[in-house]
Amino acid sequence: MANDKIAGRNPVLEVLKSGRDVDKILVTKGAGEGSINKIVGIAKDKGIPIQFVDKQKINDLAETKSHQGVVAFVAAYKYSTVEDILQKSTKQGTKPFILILDEIMDPHNLGSIMRTADATGVDGIIIPKRRSVGLTATVAKTSAGAIEYVPVAKVSNISQTIEKLKSAGVWVIGADMDGEKAHYDEAFDGPIALVLGNEGQGISRLVKEKCDFLINIPMGGKVSSLNASVAGSILMYEAFRQRR
Repeated sequence: MANDKIAGRNPVLEVLKSGRDVDKILVTKGAGEGSINKIVGIAKDKGIPIQFVDKQKINDLAETKSHQGVVAFVAAYKYSTVEDILQKSTKQGTKPFILILDEIMDPHNLGSIMRTADATGVDGIIIPKRRSVGLTATVAKTSAGAIEYVPVAKVSNISQTIEKLKSAGVWVIGADMDGEKAHYDEAFDGPIALVLGNEGQGISRLVKEKCDFLINIPMGGKVSSLNASVAGSILMYEAFRQRR
């Protein structure tokens, strides 16, 4: 088994009790007796997403017959907090430079984004608890070590977190094809949070409405959008250029 998956009722219960970061738990449909109920109850209390799936999916993911109808996806690395990320720039005497990822699902994209974030001086990355890849072993490998240096906070509500950042004096800039300005015409040298949307739909409507500004990346070819990690690299390096 990969080191970011734990199968079996007792192992999952123990990891929940330990306080280790759990990204989500998969439970076989129809399983609702004894220890499964206890696992579901603890997960709900901790705000951990739970998915009820067919037994075959559990079989495929667990890669063992002794999964007992439950698999937990455990973070390969510990999550940080939004407060920690804000304090990082305060300690360094710099203006906050934060990345918000709205429903990025591909672990290779997240790992690649983390690698660029480290290179461009991003203070930290914020991701949602639901509909987002977490800090898995694949993310760690793709990040080429950047996961050790770029804090990642996982939050219940991106829109509320944006309001929190605004109250801390951070300007929130969303990347969108319909953005009013080209990315190189926007000022990135102040306290900012860049928002990147997912691989297919971009930034969600509610999150988009919370942004102070929307920017676009001009394109001259036939394809209408860029891979999330590529778009993120362009924006982070523009910010890096301006902030230097």
